[in-house]
Amino acid sequence: MAERIVIGIDGGGTTTRIMAVDPQGRMLAYAEEGSSNPDKDPNAKEHVQEGIRKALSEANVDSGDVIALCAGFAGFDNDDDSSWAAEFTALPGLSCPKVLVNDAVVAHAGALMNQPGIVAISGTGSTIFGVNEDGRHLCNYDFHHYAPTAARFLAYDAVYQIIAGNIGEQDESFVQAALDYWNVASISELAMVGASGFIADYVERTLKFGRMGPMVTAAAREGCPVAQNVCGTAVTALNDGIRLLGRCFASDVVNVALIGSVARDPYVQAKLEQALSHPTNKSYRVVEPALPPAAGAILMAMEKAGISAGSQFIEQLKNQIPA
Repeated sequence: MAERIVIGIDGGGTTTRIMAVDPQGRMLAYAEEGSSNPDKDPNAKEHVQEGIRKALSEANVDSGDVIALCAGFAGFDNDDDSSWAAEFTALPGLSCPKVLVNDAVVAHAGALMNQPGIVAISGTGSTIFGVNEDGRHLCNYDFHHYAPTAARFLAYDAVYQIIAGNIGEQDESFVQAALDYWNVASISELAMVGASGFIADYVERTLKFGRMGPMVTAAAREGCPVAQNVCGTAVTALNDGIRLLGRCFASDVVNVALIGSVARDPYVQAKLEQALSHPTNKSYRVVEPALPPAAGAILMAMEKAGISAGSQFIEQLKNQIPA
């Protein structure tokens, strides 16, 4: 008898992670592919479908053996996005019930185990998402608030500060590293690159700035003032967004999980926890994510299949999560 499986997909802006799990919580396959955000990668659909095919092959099952699938996609922002998300998961024979949502939803399901709370996601992209005690989904975008804290935005801000001249002697090492990164000899030359739009192609430009983001957080950890100011601005935006959502919770204490390379950078995380410790309308408790987003998608797929994911299932799953 063929295995019955559920598939969970964490469709990120940089990496797509696919898990195939049986109803007992045994992970039968795990695959990674490139970005699944069609706004950032023209090959997003191929990445998702190739990842699903790899997972099916590794699990030694056919598409007809999948009893439910849940996919959280970066770039899935409204009902109009349902059409492309459905196309991304449309493989021959894969006719199981599907849940297609924003990647923040599966991140929340994994990090907070479907319990009330907020996830602040900042890595390739940036979203603050929560589910309150009434089950209402909340997002900082609902408030027309945006926290420009993704890695590329830290890099943009740092480059702008360098070009604008908002730097001092203690920034020299970081400034030189930035000039080397952009392959220019001076700040004036960097300004000319900027005046020409840096890089004409949007995808290439986004990748270039995104890869520079870790340089900014690393410099902040080393005491570089301009990098610390950039990270401080990001922390303020995340803190404000979390507190906007927090006002919509009944409890006086709201759990917050931090997800993504920027939010979980040691410097940024420490500063954000410090900011959240200041009491205002609520108290915020930063907690470690219980499960990664792809596993959150598995929990949602199990629910869609009408199968309870009990404590034994979750422990089994936890023990098999790739490092």
